[in-house]
Amino acid sequence: MQTFNTFKSSINQSLDTIEGHSIVIKREDLIHPIISGNKFRKLKYIFKEVIDRKTPTVITFGGAFSNHLAAVASAGKSIGVQTVGIVRGDEWKNKINQSVTLSFCEKKGMHLICIPRKIYAEKDAAIEVQQILKKYPKNRLIPEGGTETLAIQGCSEILEDEDLGFDSVCCSIGTGGTFIGLIESSSLNQKVVGFNALKNSSITDFISIQTKKNNWEINSKYTFGGYAKTDDSLISFMNTFYQQYKIPLDPIYTGKMLFAIFELIKKKEWKWGKNILVIHTGGIQGIAGMNLQLQKKNAQLISYEK
Repeated sequence: MQTFNTFKSSINQSLDTIEGHSIVIKREDLIHPIISGNKFRKLKYIFKEVIDRKTPTVITFGGAFSNHLAAVASAGKSIGVQTVGIVRGDEWKNKINQSVTLSFCEKKGMHLICIPRKIYAEKDAAIEVQQILKKYPKNRLIPEGGTETLAIQGCSEILEDEDLGFDSVCCSIGTGGTFIGLIESSSLNQKVVGFNALKNSSITDFISIQTKKNNWEINSKYTFGGYAKTDDSLISFMNTFYQQYKIPLDPIYTGKMLFAIFELIKKKEWKWGKNILVIHTGGIQGIAGMNLQLQKKNAQLISYEK
């Protein structure tokens, strides 16, 4: 369990006051060199269970840019557990080397199985996936993105006592686990604001089932077209943000969230208090892969030159 016992406490980094709004970034991206941010939090208790039960194989799901796949592969390598990644899209089968994330996973010893997107959408309910699972009878299956009860428990540890005085706590939303953990540990006087990173109309219902608290709200207007979708305005914002604050953002989650927060404040549409805490959930490993895709389109690149 050494991987999850040796980590740095996150720091709170203040930005400039923007039109009377104070924004503080909670740098969860710095708590671990590889398994950073919410992935560290989500996997902490899951891998404790894997170790305690001496489970030989961990199986999970993810796409070609998946922070979750990379984190699981790294965690498995560090404790000597076999990992299997079921990858969205059989088109990646013969071009693993074209994905920085998938290449990293392979180097960490993860066995990658690329399946068609329609089958992937069914996850472990698909016959083809069931056949894969049967090959590893003693396995620990982790859902896509890692969201489950133990993951929520880990994410509920993100907020510290000093964070409970903020008017609002902001977080990007993928599968919802981090957001739920923040809701559970937040003060009832705070508003927990989630920014949907993908087109997921069912996320509100899912979260409503997972928590009895109602001090939260979701904004789905800044998905930029869906998961891992970007445009020049988002990339320009991220590059400018880095030049000003020296904080790297990822284009799939945190970049969209900060873009939304800045836009809402400028448009005078921000309604959740002027003392804002923003959770940086990591995901920086995906930037290299995203830049390869942007380069193919002759689009603007993410530039974090030191």
